[in-house]
Amino acid sequence: MATLQAIEQAVRQRFAEALVEVVVFRGELTLRVRREAVRDVLRFLRDAPDLRFDYLSDVTAVDFLEANNMRRVPRFEVVYHLLSLDYLHRVRVKAPVPEEDPRIDSVQDIWPTANWHEREVFDMFGITFDGHPDLTRILMPDDWEGHPLRKDFPIGGAVSFYFKRGTNEYAGEPPDMIPRIRRQDSDI
Repeated sequence: MATLQAIEQAVRQRFAEALVEVVVFRGELTLRVRREAVRDVLRFLRDAPDLRFDYLSDVTAVDFLEANNMRRVPRFEVVYHLLSLDYLHRVRVKAPVPEEDPRIDSVQDIWPTANWHEREVFDMFGITFDGHPDLTRILMPDDWEGHPLRKDFPIGGAVSFYFKRGTNEYAGEPPDMIPRIRRQDSDI
């Protein structure tokens, strides 16, 4: 079983220029790598016989629009959580993604489950995964405008209309509004 230091050293030896930062905190290893190298680093972590990170447990993103009351550049970071089922160790890989070009390579061909994770990040943050076979919305309706987990998304969300039984379900709805109606099943 490789130690956190051994995992770091293996990545550092192979991808010295791609490795931006290494953080070990509370027994967890985080590798921050350049966006252009993320596929190569992730494939190496999966295929190296002494590492074998064969399980992608999550892909998510972070929006640093106003972190600590300052704009952080780059604005986004895509985060991959990996697990080695053989050796039972974990690693977190982060890749910065700039606001002006919110895209990163897909890893769906490395871990098929990334298909769904990447679609969720695309839907919620608006980050495009180049090479993804079906990058479409997964949580929000197809006609939804914006990305709800971006920090500049309006907090109020969409206007909802509630109707009591026996009334016209579209009463009072502006004609240009995209329907997002919640039905009330009881007369409270």
